Amino acid sequence: MSKPSKKELLHIATLGKSVGLKGDMKLHIKTDFPEQFKKNATFYITPETKITIENVNFQRGTIKLSGYNTPEEAKKLTNAKLHATIEQTRKECKLEDGEHFWFDIEGCLVYEDGLFLGKVIEIERILDTDYLKIKTADELVAQKLPKSFLLPYNEHFIKSVDTKEKKIEAIGAYDILEAS
Repeated sequence: MSKPSKKELLHIATLGKSVGLKGDMKLHIKTDFPEQFKKNATFYITPETKITIENVNFQRGTIKLSGYNTPEEAKKLTNAKLHATIEQTRKECKLEDGEHFWFDIEGCLVYEDGLFLGKVIEIERILDTDYLKIKTADELVAQKLPKSFLLPYNEHFIKSVDTKEKKIEAIGAYDILEAS
């Protein structure tokens, strides 16, 4: 298997400081799918560097990586980011009906009543709400509307999502754009 490109890697956790005497480290999870972190699971630190989980303790928020058996060895990975591939994520993480991976929503075009509003450039989580960050369509920016805006990702504002067609139909999004 060839090494993944940076675009194919998803940041799912960050390693914290070393704890204890056997190379355990703090684990700061950045994903909605903590079930990915299990014994013998393999992740990337860089496209060239893979690591394997020896053990994970969710109660303590710690992880033990294979081959890192002392605090000194573990400290070399402090603040390292763990990545999964998109393919690995699709395989390991099960979505409920109507749920979508963020990487599938990014790049979707947002419409309201046939009017093209813009393109989703990223998703931000603020407290317990996810927001689509939308780069406003050039035609609307030319009308002095903001260059980007945040749209809450919930049933009140999102009518439909088609990740295959990369299209989102929104409700009330134009009002939010105008008020931004």
